[in-house]
Formats: sequence, C-alpha cells, structure tokens
Amino acid sequence: MKGTCLLIITTLTLHSMTQAQNVQPPRAAIKPKELTIHGDTRVDNYYYLNERENPDVINYLKAENAYLDQVLAPVKGLQDRLFDEMKGRIKQQDESVPYKEGDYYYYTRYVTGGEYPIYCRKKGALTGTEEVMFDGNALARGHNYYQLGGYEVSDNDELAVFCEDTVSRRLYTLRIKNLKTGQIYPEIIPNTEAGSFAWAADNKTLFYIKKDPQTLLGYQVFRHVLGTSPEQDVLVYEEPDNQFYMGLGRSKSKKYITIGVDHNGVATEYRLLDASKPTGEFTVFLPREKGHEYDIVHYKDKFYVRTNWKAENFRLMEVPEGKTADRNAWKEVISHRADVYLSDLDVFANHLVLGERKAGLTNIRIISQKRTGDPARADFYLPFQDPAYVAGIGYNPDFNTNVVRYTYASLTTPSSTYDYNMDTQTATLMKRQEVLGGFDPANYTSERIFVTARDGAKVPVSIVYRKGTKKDGSAPLLQYSYGSYGINMEPGFSSTRLSLLDRGFIYAMAHIRGGQEMGRRWYEDGKMLKKKNTFNDFVDVSQHLISQKYTSPDKLFAMGGSAGGLLMGAVINQAPQLYRGVVAAVPFVDVVTTMLDETIPLTTGEFEEWGNPKQKVYYDYMKSYSPYDNVTKKAYPNLLVTTGLHDSQVQYWEPAKWVAKLRTLKTDTNQLLLHTNMEAGHGGASGRFQALKEIALEYAFMLNLVGVQQ
Repeated sequence: MKGTCLLIITTLTLHSMTQAQNVQPPRAAIKPKELTIHGDTRVDNYYYLNERENPDVINYLKAENAYLDQVLAPVKGLQDRLFDEMKGRIKQQDESVPYKEGDYYYYTRYVTGGEYPIYCRKKGALTGTEEVMFDGNALARGHNYYQLGGYEVSDNDELAVFCEDTVSRRLYTLRIKNLKTGQIYPEIIPNTEAGSFAWAADNKTLFYIKKDPQTLLGYQVFRHVLGTSPEQDVLVYEEPDNQFYMGLGRSKSKKYITIGVDHNGVATEYRLLDASKPTGEFTVFLPREKGHEYDIVHYKDKFYVRTNWKAENFRLMEVPEGKTADRNAWKEVISHRADVYLSDLDVFANHLVLGERKAGLTNIRIISQKRTGDPARADFYLPFQDPAYVAGIGYNPDFNTNVVRYTYASLTTPSSTYDYNMDTQTATLMKRQEVLGGFDPANYTSERIFVTARDGAKVPVSIVYRKGTKKDGSAPLLQYSYGSYGINMEPGFSSTRLSLLDRGFIYAMAHIRGGQEMGRRWYEDGKMLKKKNTFNDFVDVSQHLISQKYTSPDKLFAMGGSAGGLLMGAVINQAPQLYRGVVAAVPFVDVVTTMLDETIPLTTGEFEEWGNPKQKVYYDYMKSYSPYDNVTKKAYPNLLVTTGLHDSQVQYWEPAKWVAKLRTLKTDTNQLLLHTNMEAGHGGASGRFQALKEIALEYAFMLNLVGVQQ
C-alpha cells in the first residue's frame, strides 16, 4: 500500500505554481471501498486517507496546504495585517483577578511577548511575595504545542499535581511538584484526564483518571501515594460502560472526593469517598437510572441536588447525608418551571446562588439560606441590561463569605469580573478586559431578534455591528452557530471580531435547536431523530436575515466548528445558493462511518446524541443528512475547511475526505481550500498569539471574497 501513489496532482507541480488564478488543486486518488450494513452499500473513494502514518497521505495534506497558500497569496498582506491588528488589541502584560483559597491568593499573569500564562500565588495578602508555581512559557519551550491541563494544590498548600499535553491529543501526562522547594517528583503518569484529579486530606494520597489511548475515554480511577511507583497505584473504580464520560474532583466543602459518570440525556451516577479516609471505599450517591441526570453540591450535613427527576428543565432538591440513595428523603427546594432552565448552582454558608436560563438569556439568582426578613433581599436576581449578553457564576472556593464572584459580557461589553456582596446587594467591578487600539463600545450596537422557523419554533438570534452599517442588503454578514450536545452559544465579547465589524461586517449568532438556550426541550428537539431541526433552523435564520436586508446571498457567510462543522456541511448540501462562503473548522462530516466505528475516539459516548447506526432507523436517518454521504454534482459556495493532524475529537481524515469528494463532484469554480495544522489538534494552535493566525486566515478568506483588501 505504501508503495502506491495515493496522490495525483494534475496540471501542476508544487514547484511550478506561479499565479494563484492558474493554480490547479491537488486531487486525491480514488480507491473505492465498499461499506455494507443493513443491506445497504456505500462506496467510500477516500477511506484510505485515515492512514495517518502513510507518507503519501501526509504528502496529500501538505499539498493541500501548499495549494491554499498559493490561492490566498494575493491576500497574504491582509492576513498579516489582521494578525497584527488583533494582536495589537491584546494587553500583553496582563493579570487575572486573584481569588482566595485557603491561606493563598491565586492568579495568572502574562508577560510581554509571552504565549502562555504564568500561574502564581501570594500568601496572606496581595501585598505578599509572589510565588511562581508554573511558568507556561518555560514549560512550553521546545514544544510546537503545549497545554497545561490544570493543577490542584494539596490541603497543606505544599504540593501541586498538574498535567501536560505536548501533542494536542488530549492525553495528559500527570506530574507532581513541591511548591516549597520547586522540586518536580520523579513520578510520571501518562494518559490521564485533564483536570480530573483530587488530593486526599493526608496531603500524600492522590486520585486520578486514566484514559484509554485508543478511544481517549477516561475509564479508570487510580489511587497514588506520593513517593511510590505509579506501577503500584491501586485501581479503585473502573467504568464498565464505554458510553459514559467520567470526572473526578473534590467537593467545595473539602469533605468528599467524588467520581462522576455521565451520559448526557441517559444517566448520571456519583460515588463519594471521605477525603480523610483515602483507603476507604467509594459509595454510590444514587444509582444510575436511564433518563435521570443530576448534579450534587455538599452543604454542611446535607447535599443539594440539581435533578431532572420529574422535571425536564431540572429542579433543586436537598437530602441529608447518609440518605442520598433514598429518594423518599429528598425534599424540594426549587420546583420545576416550564419556562426556566436550572443550569448551575453554588453554595455559601448563608446563600444559594443559582444559574438559570429564561427566553434564551442567562440569569443569576441569589437566595438566602435563612429565607427570612425582606423578601426582596431573601430571593432576587442580578440586573443585566444589554439585549444580548452572557453572565455566569465564577470560581468561588471560599465557603464562608457573603461575596459571590460572577462574570459578565455582551456583544459590545468586554469580559468583566464582578464581586457581588449578597447582603448589601452591591456589585464591584474587579476587572474588565482591556481592549487596546482605541476601542469604544459606543461605536457598536447589538440586537436580539427571534426568527420563526419552518415548523413555527422561535429561534433567538444575537446580532452586533458597527453603528452606521446599512441594513439595505449591501453589508456582508457572518452567521455563526453550533447546535449540538446541549451546548449554548453565548453572545459574549470578542476583540478579534472587531476586525470584521470595523470593515463593515454584521455578525449574527443563531441560537438554533440542539443547544440548550431555550431550555431542555430545545436540546431534545435538535438531536437523534430530530437532528435536522438544527440545520433547518440555521437555513431559516439565513433566509430571514436576507429578507430583512441585513445582507444578501452574495454577501452572506456561515461558520461553524466541530459539530458546528457538521452543521456547515448539512447546510451547504441543503441550501448552497444562500451563501457566498463558508468556514468549516474541524468539521464532523462523515457521520455514518465514524459512528459505526467504535475504535474511533469518543464514538460510543455519542450514541445518545446522534443514535447508533447499527440500528437501521438511525442509520437511515444519519445517512440522509451526513454531509460526506450527501455531496452531489452541483454548485457549492466558496469553502475554507480547517483541521488538525492530531485532532482527538474529529479525526483529520473526515474533512480531508470531504474536501476530496467535493473537488470531484462540485460544478462551480469557487474556492475550495483545506488547511491542516500539522502540529495541533481539535483546538488549533496553542498560545494566545499563535491562535490568532488561524483566525486571521479565516477572516482574510471572507474579506477577500467581498473585495476588502485592507
């Protein structure tokens, strides 16, 4: 196989490309492979592109990169200007708002020119001496990719467990550092889950999750004792069902170490261990039950439980310690509401703080634990003004405080951190993202509209543009969305987006079904055998934006990544005439083949999102919308597709195959470009500046198509 030439480059060689308009694209060889199930045979001409170690496959990806460079050579100057412009808005020497945990204040800071954060702390007061725990720039030295996957400090403040990924495969190597001496201990534990570890109260016992290197699923919890060989670590739990994802942590109260397993929409199960008894046995909080999802927060001698038991949009319950498995002992605190989705929860000594969603917008609710006195002070919501915004409960490790930290941003308001006194009901702005280069929020305006989809559903759309932008159909518009896994697209601020707005673009974020913006039903109506609602919503929003003169088909662009890339693929199969160009980032486009292959990372955990195609009803439905399977001979919009060779979520060969098939069948002369980051994975380049180069590429692609060269 490796001796066979898998790459055909017609008309040109990579050494003879001179002018972009005369460049011919590389073409992957056609090698038919029959895939048969349920009596149905699909022919995949590019199946072989999944041979990651095959030099010819790598050469094909490099040839596509070279072709992209040639085609976009005329806008290389624009791309560089965009990068410099976006980088110039970032305050290079910056620092996060410190938070207090135990005796220390923790924060991160950036230095001028630094790609990565430096993780620091000060003891006792912010005027104390700085201790550098982890210098991201030093740790990343010598690596093309680097990601610190989190850290956790022991109860005595002396040790920190941390994990690193230098490949972008999301397989993290766990290490332990002595924060007093700076020594990194010899224990090296590979293939762990990022951020899923917990110290026991003895300051020497550590729990962590191991991942299967093949499926990339965390499935085992081990106990490690400092100073011993990892080979001696004790397996304390193994998840038998590979459809479940696993997490591990320590309760805010510090009393419990928790193992949580969850399969979205199917079941949740927590196991608890007293952190002061690390060699003890984990006990089940409440056994998993199909259709029941729950979260738990420990408070004094009881637990608060966020649960969808007889409550589609979730409700809040409480249960005493020791009786958690007896649902007769559960007591309702906040009842179910059909128009409010209970999304989040934090507890303090004297207050409950809830995250809620209503009519697609986030709200923060404060409830006194005492529930006495003035009702307006015992139960109230924080006031927010923008038509489209996002607010969330921040990191609040201190239990005994009357101050809650929350975050706020809107399409015109940079990310802001507030400390809110829950007794006096006063907010203090601690930090607002500083945007350099003369940014003035008064120069921009935002809107929030609802679009009626073809089946009557009301789809929220968040819109922002520079004041003075005409809504007569002449403005270019970028429509963005995701629409899967119940993940919400939040109308927050982006300093990079200003480069489009200042060049006349309107930006529209469509909150389509498949997310959870409008409650749990919004998600349920955009998954499994209702997945096409997601695609229809996006197209219907596009048609509305055109009909209302926000833009026109020759100026409308669409963008989505990962499952949002699937959205892009389905949309251009359904309504290619609506779009001038589409950016599909790390797109999940070969739905049927991927979901039939349980050796591919994460496949089994996705069955409750897409369905299991080994069942014919799901196979037929998937096949009817899978972008790769539905490419036909017709005109498609200009298309930029991006991927990463080491992508752990969507394997690189999906977008590569899709582009190869589109090249063969499309009947237009529009641009079709594939860019593979040969050093990165699903999240693209690491580092705060390197990632901007990929955004600059996407923006230059779109701006060039509407004739903007500056």
